[in-house]
Amino acid sequence: MNPTLLRELVPAVIGVLVRRGADFASAEDAVQEAVIRALETWPDDSSSRSSGADPVRDPKGWLIAASWRRFVDGKRAEESRRGREVEVAAEPPPGPAPAADDTLRLYFLCAHPSLAPASAVALTLRAVGGLTTRQIAAAYLVPEATMAQRISRAKRRIAGESFDRSGDPATVLRVLYLVFNEGYGGDVDLAAEAIRLTRQLVALTDDPEVAGLLALMLLHHARRAARTDADGRLIPLAEQDRGRWDTGLIAEGVEILQTALARDRLGEYQAQAAIAALHADAPTAAETDWPQIVEWYDELLRLTESPVVRLNRAVAVGEADGARAGLAALEDVDPGLPRYAAASAYLHERAGEHARAADLYAEAAHTAMSVPERDHLTRRAARLRHLCS
Repeated sequence: MNPTLLRELVPAVIGVLVRRGADFASAEDAVQEAVIRALETWPDDSSSRSSGADPVRDPKGWLIAASWRRFVDGKRAEESRRGREVEVAAEPPPGPAPAADDTLRLYFLCAHPSLAPASAVALTLRAVGGLTTRQIAAAYLVPEATMAQRISRAKRRIAGESFDRSGDPATVLRVLYLVFNEGYGGDVDLAAEAIRLTRQLVALTDDPEVAGLLALMLLHHARRAARTDADGRLIPLAEQDRGRWDTGLIAEGVEILQTALARDRLGEYQAQAAIAALHADAPTAAETDWPQIVEWYDELLRLTESPVVRLNRAVAVGEADGARAGLAALEDVDPGLPRYAAASAYLHERAGEHARAADLYAEAAHTAMSVPERDHLTRRAARLRHLCS
């Protein structure tokens, strides 16, 4: 039994049940019950070899059959309580599992117009992306119980909705990017899956912003191997070994971005991809075109008015025009924003104020979003304190 394979199969199996007439909430519940049963009964690779037990030959087909039985049983019990005859199709005849991939359609279902964007993202990450409620809650910085209630309400809201009813494309893009970011930096690797789904979306749409999102993912993914060292410690962009960057992904991302920008329908993902492309194009950190990056941040700020963009822009201004200019730009940013202290520490360090920077790095470490980030900030604080001693 391969837990990773099970997680990968869940979206497709939910899609099969929905196409057969199950509402989304019932389908998701039935599939989760079947997955639990599989975890309990399927032999793992080591026990299969030692005991001679045969592995499941068609895992997807097994999950479809088991999930459908649980859905039918649930409907029968529900209708029995109401005293009416069940009108559920009989269990389908045995045979190979269908090859169709309904994952992308499930993304659109979860981006239903009746759902708030935050609920749509959370529901998709749980039902399609395979993240646990705990992981989603951590991404939203809310208690796990709060997130569980949000997901349950979202499932009830879209119960009985048509599988083919289109959701909000902007929400779908946000979902895909959040899934990518969770896979890129979290403990569940969904980056490749997010790229695969975004490629599908590009093939199905004529929206340059979808292409911009794919370009952004590819350009970020190209740097993945260089982001950490052999011990798992974070390596800042300026210190990364650019020889480890994937030049093939960079070339593909830049080509996709150029084609999208030529459509002259700029969106936030295209602007972010343009910034990533400028980083990827620089042979060394010192040769980065920071003035142009600041210009792209200005465009991005115009499009989004995001406080996070304003924070990142202040750092870019510090690189382009000097640390003092960056600190002046930082005055327009809310100090309560995540990573504000880290950005301020970096700019103070560049300004030569090592003692102040050390204190800010230590402060930032206490509110870090991950253990590797916390350890990185702690090391920066210790290094500067050593210089000051």
